[in-house]
Amino acid sequence: MRLARPALSSFAALLLAALATSAQAATDSINLGSYQVTGTYALDTLAGSANGLSGLEASAVTYARDRGTLFYVGDEGTGVVEVSLTGQTKGNMAFNWAGTGSNKHDTEGLTYLGGGVLVVTEERLYDAYRFNYSAGGTATLANSAVSISNANVGNSGLEGISYDARNGGSFITVKQEAPQDILAGTLTFASGSAGTHTMANLFDPSLMGVSTLSDVQTLSPIDALAGTAAADNLLVLSLGSRELIEVTRLGQVKSRLDLSAILPHNGIEGVTVDEKGNIYLVAEQIQDGSNLPLDPSPRSQLIVLSAPAVPEPASYAMVLGGLGLIGLMSRRKKARFG
Repeated sequence: MRLARPALSSFAALLLAALATSAQAATDSINLGSYQVTGTYALDTLAGSANGLSGLEASAVTYARDRGTLFYVGDEGTGVVEVSLTGQTKGNMAFNWAGTGSNKHDTEGLTYLGGGVLVVTEERLYDAYRFNYSAGGTATLANSAVSISNANVGNSGLEGISYDARNGGSFITVKQEAPQDILAGTLTFASGSAGTHTMANLFDPSLMGVSTLSDVQTLSPIDALAGTAAADNLLVLSLGSRELIEVTRLGQVKSRLDLSAILPHNGIEGVTVDEKGNIYLVAEQIQDGSNLPLDPSPRSQLIVLSAPAVPEPASYAMVLGGLGLIGLMSRRKKARFG
């Protein structure tokens, strides 16, 4: 006995429903659970370079779309380093901290505004500084600055910053702990720390259930998310909990990624994304003595995470169009020989 084959139209309907479900899921979450490590690269120490950059404790990273590169800074940094997407050094720029009031130069946040313009933050002062990158040059940070808080935050202060170019441009910042805080709003930079800010608490960070906040990144730069709810979501990195969390701006957790098995002896402190949805993390060098002689892992590391591509709506149309063509040919064959 021959089993009846399902009608092609029924198969097409089932496929369409599955694709629609996949598309809907992509509109409100990037699904961190689908991401995997696709590359790990040791960063140059830059010891003895002209600008005296150590490059050892990478603490923040940002993606420059118009340059196709990454920038990172080190904890208690003396400058910023530009690298390729696989960690090769392309250039660096020194920081002049005169007039900022900073003693520790505790650079924990970095974000890219476009056109070679970056913003770096100082954790203990809770200040941000805007400068134009020039390889081999020196950025006088006090020339364009803003104080986000006058509180005495010590070594539990401003840990991350991210720029969202939409709607005129705004920023998201995170405070490490005691207490944790997440702010959103605009920053106006001026000489000294005379700039102004209109940042306000976004949501209660305890909703994410992590021990510390180490960095933040908006998802709006990802092209495939344009016009979707997921474009408003944030990535929040926790060094203390070794987790990466995707969260809405109301504090609803959409997805999580356990980082405990990724370079378990390195502290992962910075996160950024590119327009394709690839995630880049930076981790400080090994400091627990677990490394072996000549092992490159004591150096700061760049980690690349990628997820399987989600089909675009045009791809759905092509699939269904192909099914329709097959169905038409089948009906013609049946009419001819049936």
